[in-house]
Amino acid sequence: MSFVWPWQYNFPPFFTLQPNVDTRQKQLTAWCSLVLTFCRHNKLYILNVMETQESPLFNNKKIQRKLSLEAIQVILEELRKKGNLEWLDKNKSSFLVMWRRPEEWGKIIYQWVTKNGMTNSVFTLYELISGNDTEEEEFHGLDESMLLRALQALQLEHRAEIITLNDSKGVKFF
Repeated sequence: MSFVWPWQYNFPPFFTLQPNVDTRQKQLTAWCSLVLTFCRHNKLYILNVMETQESPLFNNKKIQRKLSLEAIQVILEELRKKGNLEWLDKNKSSFLVMWRRPEEWGKIIYQWVTKNGMTNSVFTLYELISGNDTEEEEFHGLDESMLLRALQALQLEHRAEIITLNDSKGVKFF
């Protein structure tokens, strides 16, 4: 299924931060929604700012409009304030997009575990995000750092325990 762009994406002023405060807030809300929807559709988690500027997300070649680096930073900062983004370095050059929060991922994973009668079972992280049993699940292909955050959330709820074996990690569900 191909990604469906919102109407604003083909509207040239959308690619320029608007000076009017109310208009800018609506624009930022639309951009935040677009970023999260685009990343969810493409299962993107870790992105680089410079690369995203050239990606279809911020560069509409059809209308020959590209968002400036400054505008991208403003949008990403807005996503950070909302809890949907975390910077991965001090230079703010790469970031983790959280189109689902770790707690939400934890809930989805735990529902799968209970639905399949796998409580009291131990899994490697690889089995959860890349195994044959999870191919049809939304969390299949989940970034490992996001998976760990989801499992930590489950651990706080006493529904799972993260296990470290040599250099690899696993999890036991309760």
